[in-house]
Amino acid sequence: MPLALLALAVGAFGVGTTEFVIMGLLPEVAADFGVSIPTSGLLVTGYALGVVAGAPLMTALGTKIPRKRMLMLLMGLFVLGNLLSALAPSFGAMLAGRIVASLAHGAFFGIGSVVAAELVAPHKKAGAIAMMFTGLTVANVVGVPGGTFIGQSIGWRTTFAVVAGLGVVGLAGVAKLVPDLPRPEGVRLRDEAAAFKNTQVLLAMAMTVLGFGGVFAAITYIAPMMTETAGFADSSVTWLLVLFGLGMVGGNLLGGRYADRHLMPLLYITLGALGLVLALFTVTAHHKVLAAVSIVLIGALGFATVPPLQKRVLDQAKGAPTLASAVNIGAFNLGNALAAWLGGLVISAGFGLTAPNWVGALLAASALGLAVLSAALERRSDRRAAAPLLRVPERAAEPAVH
Repeated sequence: MPLALLALAVGAFGVGTTEFVIMGLLPEVAADFGVSIPTSGLLVTGYALGVVAGAPLMTALGTKIPRKRMLMLLMGLFVLGNLLSALAPSFGAMLAGRIVASLAHGAFFGIGSVVAAELVAPHKKAGAIAMMFTGLTVANVVGVPGGTFIGQSIGWRTTFAVVAGLGVVGLAGVAKLVPDLPRPEGVRLRDEAAAFKNTQVLLAMAMTVLGFGGVFAAITYIAPMMTETAGFADSSVTWLLVLFGLGMVGGNLLGGRYADRHLMPLLYITLGALGLVLALFTVTAHHKVLAAVSIVLIGALGFATVPPLQKRVLDQAKGAPTLASAVNIGAFNLGNALAAWLGGLVISAGFGLTAPNWVGALLAASALGLAVLSAALERRSDRRAAAPLLRVPERAAEPAVH
């Protein structure tokens, strides 16, 4: 694997830390600004919606800019947003800072996925994408728990200041290690947008929304769920997030290993198992050991879907994959926003802190249904394409004998 993938992973580490660290700090932020836990969940929803909007917007702005330079600009925007969050005088100002940081997220991972895939041989593309996303998953083992510990010990503002520093390191890594890949000639924004006419691209993105949304339905409210339902101390949230991160790392590497060879079967298994574990989490969340095991499995199964879904979008949008790749990152975060909102809705309706797990299970099951539909449509399309080749030519009529 090229050294440039390390630079992309470093940037992904910073982005992943700021995306997920807020979940362990929701109670502290809510108390500081005097808002409820469901209201503080808007910091997750707002960030996710910013990714959804920023992915196509920033990618479109970057169509005329070399990819390396665009990645550097995106990391600069990320640093600015986290500094705004660290200095926010009000909840609204912090939400604005989160949105500014989120605008860089989708385009960074989208453009980064394309760059990663171009740096390796065709049969190693999913592995290269997984290598970049390893930075995001490792963030959940090191960055997120560390940021949660800092936020609970010193203050959440310090956490976001440190995250801004991680962004500076990521910017330096991209500047130093990522090569100046030429922008593909003849590819225009109109060509990139044409990928969205492909039903398989849209189905893959819908699977992304629903499947990863299932993970976030549970994980967004992991801090209050584990402290008030499972009976963990506030300080235990840090190591629970480490377990989630370890699951993410393992699942991401597993997905990267098998997606190049068994993409659709991998999605069937992971999405089905994810739905089952989330449904069981409504029960296991009441038992400390079982809750911890469930958190690991949710991280592993959820992130095992990332490389295959990203690779499927790249494969189906071949020729002009940059915008589709970035929008699919937005789709991950649209799922996050949808799940965080639905999770807060069922909690506010009085169904309890474990109710978001049922929401997640239904979302994962819906994604599995779309995966089955996508494969069925692909098989039918393949049969239609093969039919003319299998048809036996009619024999010419023999001349009449007089």
